[in-house]
Amino acid sequence: MEDRYSKRNQNEEIEKLLGTASFFAGLPEESLASVMSHAVIRSHPANRVILLENDWGGSVYFILDGWVKIRTHNVDGKEVTLNIVGKGEIVGEMAALEEVPRSTDAITLTPTTISSIPAQDFVSLLYNEALAGVHLAQLMAKRLRQLNRRLRLREADSLSRVADTLLFLAEGQGKITKNGTEIPNLPHRELSSISGLARETVTRSLTKLEKKGLIKRDDDILCINNIDDLEQIIT
Repeated sequence: MEDRYSKRNQNEEIEKLLGTASFFAGLPEESLASVMSHAVIRSHPANRVILLENDWGGSVYFILDGWVKIRTHNVDGKEVTLNIVGKGEIVGEMAALEEVPRSTDAITLTPTTISSIPAQDFVSLLYNEALAGVHLAQLMAKRLRQLNRRLRLREADSLSRVADTLLFLAEGQGKITKNGTEIPNLPHRELSSISGLARETVTRSLTKLEKKGLIKRDDDILCINNIDDLEQIIT
């Protein structure tokens, strides 16, 4: 069940949002105060649908904690994972900008805390603050670059495609530790959907990468021992 936050916790989480979402970096305090006055914080369990394809986009969402899968379905009804986003990322901004129904679903992969703001406040901020528009353009450029890279690798061997999927997740939400770069150890079905490979192929490729000493897997965490070494796998 979703949890609402008390006023005190709400303020703490909004401060956290401002500190983690690069979209808000450098914006004037008065503009931020206006937008944040309408922010709502909610927590969701794993596997909760937070946005539905074809719904109207009344809000824009910022992820404070957790991981969210962005998906659609192909003409055969098969699920296609377009992206996996985490802390500090924006979800639902396209429908707000275009004033059209949403084009994808968004589903939590882990327990997730999300802040939402009305779409009209988000668009108003873009109109009034040029820097906000620049930040959004940078986000779109990053996502396009990642997509182009994944499309180029569609004809590569399976090991390269799995390695690139891990690098894609690390670039978005990797946590650098003394042992390497950590990302959530996602179910193989999710990695399969991102890479476009069969689940069994993903499992074999992960085993190969682990035997090569490039990754290490625990129950919840997958650690990339060295990013540069993993990039050498990609052909």
